Formats: sequence, structure tokens, C-alpha cells
Amino acid sequence: MFSGIVEEAATVVSLQKDQENLHITMTCSFTHELKIDQSVSHNGVCLTVVDIKGSEYTVTAIRETLDRTNLGQLEIGSLVNLERSMMMNGRLDGHIVQGHVDQTAVCKEVKEADGSWYYRFEYEFDREMAKRGYMTVDKGSVTVNGVSLTVVAPTENSFQVAIIPYTHEHTNFKQIKPGTVVNLEFDIIGKYISRMMAF
Repeated sequence: MFSGIVEEAATVVSLQKDQENLHITMTCSFTHELKIDQSVSHNGVCLTVVDIKGSEYTVTAIRETLDRTNLGQLEIGSLVNLERSMMMNGRLDGHIVQGHVDQTAVCKEVKEADGSWYYRFEYEFDREMAKRGYMTVDKGSVTVNGVSLTVVAPTENSFQVAIIPYTHEHTNFKQIKPGTVVNLEFDIIGKYISRMMAF
């Protein structure tokens, strides 16, 4: 389980196809603290560390993950938002994030607002899925590329988020522009409430 508070944006240094799998090798400042078989959130996707060499480590994404997320679009030099699993004896600074991406969205607009930025994302809307909590609500929580954010001005199939300078600098939001595909995880609490109300 994660909180959506990104620790660092890692840099992709190698991408290797292996049949239907993709081995993603990255470098970050805390590689030396990682261990084999550890779960780490990558752009909101929970992946297992399978190899560590010096300052670089590798995770593997299977075909299902590549089809449902933006990891298949990574390139050498891409930034990937990282978060290690949450320690249960600390504060929950973001919101409860599972690391299970629900679907992708496309950035439609980026507007600067006196030092901060507003990003608008659009996603494929499915009414039946929305009834099960796969949607955004005003001032609710959503995870975008692993970042816990507050929803602003949602519509049936889009929403905005406000990004402060710190988040812009320390995540891959600085690489997001109109047309960029991002990963979404809708709020798990909303999903449970929707499920209970269906009975």
C-alpha cells in the first residue's frame, strides 16, 4: 500500500523487451536502500525489484500492465515517479493508494497560474464503471502517475488538478504536456462506498 507522496522521479536508463515483458532499468538516489523482491510504486504501478547493480535497479512489467498503463511508452531519459510502500507507523500524508492503476488519461491542457500549474486530464468514461466508483468528484482524491492529488472541476470524463512548484520540480509533472498519457487510480474508498450502495 502507498500514500501517493512521491519520493523521487527516477531516470530510465535501459528498456529491454523479453517476449511479452518489458524490463525497465532506472537510477535513483536510494537504489542502495532497495532490495530484491521489494514492492515500489512506479508512476502509480506497484512493481517488484528484480535486479540491483550499483546505482541502477530493474523491474519487470508484464503485458497486462503495459496494456493498462503508460509504462509501455517510456523512453530512455523518461522520469518515473517512485514511492516505496507505506510504513504503517507513520502519518498518511496523501490518501490510501493501492498501486493498481485503473486506466489511463490524456493531458488536454496545462495552464500556469502565478507560479503554480493547472493540468486538465480526460479519460474514457464508462457509466457502469462510474457506478462502481471509477470516477472523480470535486475535492476528492485521485492518483495521477502515482501522485496523490485533489480533484478540481470534474466533469463526466475529465478533471483538473493544481500542481505546486515543489511537486512540479520533484515529480515527472514537469514532463507532462498536452497529449501526454498518465496513469489514474481512482479513490478506493469511493469504490467501496459505491459497491455497498449497490446492495
